[in-house]
Amino acid sequence: MVLAREMNAIRSGVGRALFGMVAGPEGPGNRARIHGTPGPRWFAEDRPIRRIHGDASMFVGGLRALLLQSLHPLAMAGVAEHSDYRGDPWGRLQRTSTFLAMTTFGPADDAQRAVDKVRGIHRRVRGVAPDGRPYEASDPHLLEWVHIAEIDSFLLAHQLYGANPLDQGGRDGYVADTARVATALGVADPPRTEAELRERIQAYRPELQGTAAARDAARFLLLTPPLPLPARAPYGVVAATSVAMLPVWARLPLRLPYLPPLEATAVRWSGRALVGGIRWALTAQ
Repeated sequence: MVLAREMNAIRSGVGRALFGMVAGPEGPGNRARIHGTPGPRWFAEDRPIRRIHGDASMFVGGLRALLLQSLHPLAMAGVAEHSDYRGDPWGRLQRTSTFLAMTTFGPADDAQRAVDKVRGIHRRVRGVAPDGRPYEASDPHLLEWVHIAEIDSFLLAHQLYGANPLDQGGRDGYVADTARVATALGVADPPRTEAELRERIQAYRPELQGTAAARDAARFLLLTPPLPLPARAPYGVVAATSVAMLPVWARLPLRLPYLPPLEATAVRWSGRALVGGIRWALTAQ
């Protein structure tokens, strides 16, 4: 009985810490508003987007998405010149997680306001990349790359580490669900099936390269994020798991390792254990 109480206390404490890291100080209030406000939503409770975006596999999928997104030189230039990802990485994570939660689970009016806010920010993000090309964050072509890199990462992470991986119909449904949000953000014609998603990623490959800014971001995200000492070992597992999910063609430009036997065994097992632990802790919240 005493041991059970102690385990529950540990579980609750870890869950609160994880939720606070991802959602920030306004997390409890945002959660109450997102889930407690009555009214229509963009997505019904049985939609695949809710299953994926509510699963602990998002922790490893999110880091993989950032690494993949960095391979587009213009998208990376916008992040390097306009994002405070080094000075405030957790604030950036919290804003992103709140946006995902609001558009996935929140009232339709709040979801639209979240999209409008992001579009307003995008209109102000513009500049010239180191290679001399101009960029604008509101460019539908760049928006599509960011979108497809993100949902490809979330989908793959859920298939490998999710509590209930989706069948083909569910995976197609997820891509179609996310197209609703992408269109609202300004993507002209987002993919709506898993096959279309794969085709779009292939179509972008000639544009991708490992710039100095992308490699610098990868080093920061994987090796030197500001973390307390107890969190460094678990984060190392998140980092290794995220890298192991990247295709070889995405790792080489970022100078990331490729170790198939190790990734198929120790990294996969460690990733499953860690994501399972995160899921166990967060379900107590």
